Amino acid sequence: MPRYFFHTRIGGDLISDPQGADLRDPDQAWEVARVMIRQLLREGGRPEAAPRDLITAILEVTDEAGEIVLEFPFSEVLIDPADRPPTTH
Repeated sequence: MPRYFFHTRIGGDLISDPQGADLRDPDQAWEVARVMIRQLLREGGRPEAAPRDLITAILEVTDEAGEIVLEFPFSEVLIDPADRPPTTH
């Protein structure tokens, strides 16, 4: 299984994830990133009440070679997929 690392970028600062996690693919890394962000935001109370700098943070997921696989803005977890209108096509 490939190893993915979840680094948090807050402004110009980067908090590195030295251990990472063995996951089956980038889709599972996206799922894990979403859960991680939700947990981080909940630690301070309701996500809407989280500090502004954390809301503007980005979780950078990299592979073992250090290549960015995905960038997940913390603010995106505030959008519930059920709130999105269905597509018309």
